[in-house]
Amino acid sequence: MLQNIGVPGLILVLVLALIILGPSKLPEIGRSFGTALQEFKNSTRVLMEDTDETPSKEEPTSQTKS
Repeated sequence: MLQNIGVPGLILVLVLALIILGPSKLPEIGRSFGTALQEFKNSTRVLMEDTDETPSKEEPTSQTKS
């Protein structure tokens, strides 16, 4: 869905956001969005590391030579 926006659509969205929110609120909203995105990335990284560290269900079998 976002792949079909293109440059003119992106410019239009940014101009509308600037008109609606005003120049004083726009940097604050961008900063809070960046912080939220960073926290989301950190959380997903921690979750991915937790799933990688879980031991597999199969236990290794020890084979002895007779």
